[in-house]
Amino acid sequence: MVVLRKHSVTLFVARSSQQWVVMDPEGKFWILPSKEHPWEQRQPFYPTEETELEPVPGHYKYMLGLPFP
Repeated sequence: MVVLRKHSVTLFVARSSQQWVVMDPEGKFWILPSKEHPWEQRQPFYPTEETELEPVPGHYKYMLGLPFP
């Protein structure tokens, strides 16, 4: 049996800081800066129990230039 892995990211906004947060295909979280080419300047993000992440529609991925569909 062949298992294909979907290479996609999930986009969120952190309610407290109003920053873009991305979960990559490996399940790691990243904060994206509000700059040009944000994926290239991402910083690790470690959500806590108190972190509120609000899902964002997928069409924003293109606007942010994310490398995953």
